[in-house]
Amino acid sequence: MYDLQLGDQAPNFKLPTISKETYSFEEQKNNHITAWHLIVFFRGSWCPYCIKTLKDIGNHMETFRTMNIRVAAIAAENQKTLKQMAEHESLSFPVLVDEFFTVLDAFGVFTHKTGAPYEDHGAHGEPAYFLINEEGKLMFQQKQTGPFGRPSPLDLSATAQLIKKHLKNLPEE
Repeated sequence: MYDLQLGDQAPNFKLPTISKETYSFEEQKNNHITAWHLIVFFRGSWCPYCIKTLKDIGNHMETFRTMNIRVAAIAAENQKTLKQMAEHESLSFPVLVDEFFTVLDAFGVFTHKTGAPYEDHGAHGEPAYFLINEEGKLMFQQKQTGPFGRPSPLDLSATAQLIKKHLKNLPEE
């Protein structure tokens, strides 16, 4: 597991979307050169707290768009199940499939695999949030070891706003 620090370059990755297209983080950065990115890791379609969080994020997409923040969500679950959940909840941002924990591990997301303290839902990642600037540098992260205590979309947008404000006020080097 990699331990990302603030200011580190975020890992580039490619994952399938629920529509079986390929989502390339590097292409997203190149195609949206002034945008920040919010990468949301969630436990899975079986988690009611995750669904509530994803719906809340979806309800705040206009705020994220206004702030030029692109959102993507990732879970270590199969494509079919994630697609059913995303369609049922009418999610308006990309949902990505990381069945082999490749990207979860690259970002250092806490995971429950074999031998975990509880295996009620099989192998899965825990909630994590990464805010990445237009240069691909990590500006904020919150990683959890369990399902509770997640930042709200309002908290995430306020955090992004605060970071951007402070970056503008930094003295020129």
